[in-house]
Amino acid sequence: MTPYRVAMLAFPGIRAFDVSVITEVWGVDRADRGVPPFELRRAAADPTAPVPIPGGLALTPDRPLTWLDDADLVIVPGLTDPDTDIAAPVLDALRRAHQAGTPVAALCAGAFVLARAGLLDGRRAVTHWYVADRLRARHPAVTVEPNALFVEDGGVWTSAGTAAGVDLCLHLVRTVHGAETAATIARAMVTAPFRTGTQAQFIEHPTPRADRDADALAAVRAHALAHLHEPHTVASLAARAGMSPRTFARHFQATTGTTPFRWLTAQRVAAAQKLLERTDHPLPEVARRAGFGSEVTMRQHFATHLATSPRDYRAAFRQTAGSSPTAR
Repeated sequence: MTPYRVAMLAFPGIRAFDVSVITEVWGVDRADRGVPPFELRRAAADPTAPVPIPGGLALTPDRPLTWLDDADLVIVPGLTDPDTDIAAPVLDALRRAHQAGTPVAALCAGAFVLARAGLLDGRRAVTHWYVADRLRARHPAVTVEPNALFVEDGGVWTSAGTAAGVDLCLHLVRTVHGAETAATIARAMVTAPFRTGTQAQFIEHPTPRADRDADALAAVRAHALAHLHEPHTVASLAARAGMSPRTFARHFQATTGTTPFRWLTAQRVAAAQKLLERTDHPLPEVARRAGFGSEVTMRQHFATHLATSPRDYRAAFRQTAGSSPTAR
């Protein structure tokens, strides 16, 4: 079985947290839990020299930049300082990879690296909210999204800060290897298996009343997840929380960073993905169990969220069970 090849760029100034996230997602052997094999390599301009990382750490590269030409995915860790100098060979290697059709991703302020390589010109991108204005000012050809966890545009992925990097990495696994593989890795990392990329980067600071509301909303979300097959509306969910629909919708978005409808739709898409991977239920039954009501509605949401159909999704991930699909 050919491992899925992930090239992590290693150069001075990258963040230790992002290096750790990338390593935890793609650098751990979880074959005993059904996760397909990955080959994570640390590619640097000089593969013989340790790469200094802020905090008194150093990363040992194991491949030259030419390894990006053979990778299935190239990922750039975030920068501690967006003004960090990036060597020309690193930028050239990124351009070659993108021109070859390889997906390229950057975590947090790693978006500045992609911007300097010209890969974000004319594209949507996101970075940590604290430096979003700086990215917008320095690279006016980039459409900087103010409120998103991660976005994709033309095969180039970017994420917001810190925890959003985890979300993007798991999403990249999900798009290639399926929801079950991503969920298995998420369970090992003790993190949420799915957060929609359109969710806001941060939520309001809690107050004692907001904490009480958050508890009520958490109970409502748990009920909805346990009863996805049932019809839910803002009004019905608000009634369960003991709030008016308007108050419920406002507090839900303040607490979760997304609307009730978007959250519920994302959970139903994720549930349908698992059913398509794990079971042989006919598509109408999958749609019913996930709460879409009809196969047509499920198909529409798959097209919007995953750019595929339920039938094609099942064919791809049921057929590749135990094998590694290509990213190209």
